[in-house]
Amino acid sequence: MDKEWKQTLYTYVNQYNQLQIDYRSQHAQQVVTDPTYLMARAERSSRLSQWYEERGARPLRSETRAKLQRTIRDTPDEAVIDVQLNVQLFYEKGGVNHMEEMIQRERLTLIRDGDDWVIVSVEHLTPEKHPVAAGANAPGGPQDYTYHSHNSSPQPYLNSYILQGGGTGRKSIKYRREEAAAYADKWWNSSNPEFAEFDVDCTSYVSQCLFAGDAPINYTGKREAGWWYKGYVGGKEWWSYSWAVSNALARYLTASTWGIRGEIVERPEQLMLGDVIFYDWDGNGSFQHSTIVTAFDAGGQPLVNAHTVSSKHRYWDYKDSYAWTENTVYRFLHIPDYF
Repeated sequence: MDKEWKQTLYTYVNQYNQLQIDYRSQHAQQVVTDPTYLMARAERSSRLSQWYEERGARPLRSETRAKLQRTIRDTPDEAVIDVQLNVQLFYEKGGVNHMEEMIQRERLTLIRDGDDWVIVSVEHLTPEKHPVAAGANAPGGPQDYTYHSHNSSPQPYLNSYILQGGGTGRKSIKYRREEAAAYADKWWNSSNPEFAEFDVDCTSYVSQCLFAGDAPINYTGKREAGWWYKGYVGGKEWWSYSWAVSNALARYLTASTWGIRGEIVERPEQLMLGDVIFYDWDGNGSFQHSTIVTAFDAGGQPLVNAHTVSSKHRYWDYKDSYAWTENTVYRFLHIPDYF
């Protein structure tokens, strides 16, 4: 690894960390020349100062650790690398100190510029805004996603009383909110190896959390119906769209009359542990991101966990996300106490 190349990465990480709390900082040494990234960063920075003021919160400090995950190209004049940035952000609200965590993965392209190195491209490898495939607006419609199987037959812990199905005589099951939130905290920055791992993993993660809270599986054998998961077996994907696709889960929960279901509430303060929030970044009726409530700040506002961009106890409105726009629409769903 070139010494100057390494120094440029070190400077980039320091600037990245500083911008988490100091939005007006001007860098004496500008190491990024990617205009698309710089425009997006400037837009994000301009709204974050007001964002904290609106929340009644005050950022205290940020700690960012960088891990080089992969070197794709390394020549005397160019380097392409994948970097993982682990951020811990500390802030104060109402006299209480809070910490949120987030993991961002980026692909950086660096080139030699005379005696120095500059970053000419910054690509978010785990963007929170994903393209929605045709048909995603239909009930249970698919969305672009791929999976990674940890083994030949990933299986969840399926309990017989959860797989009992509907019908008369079915016993009422209590939603264990604390267990759902505890599962979310346990696996916020990793994937349970018993389940297939998706590149766009936010909704599968939320489904697992709901399941950990004793939400009953509604197995139909049809991908467009029910809410279920059986793994990836024999070359076939055995899970419903509602298990893995944000738009499909949002639609399923609001339409469901049995088992796992969600009641739309107007305000985030009405949510409880284990409730869910869906995000339509463009305001076009298609939800592209899912989170689960795992804590509350000193003002009673929900804090959420998520995958894809792995996040723990993050403020619910996601205005710190590059995916957020002025058109963003939220759906707040309260999961009833009993199924």
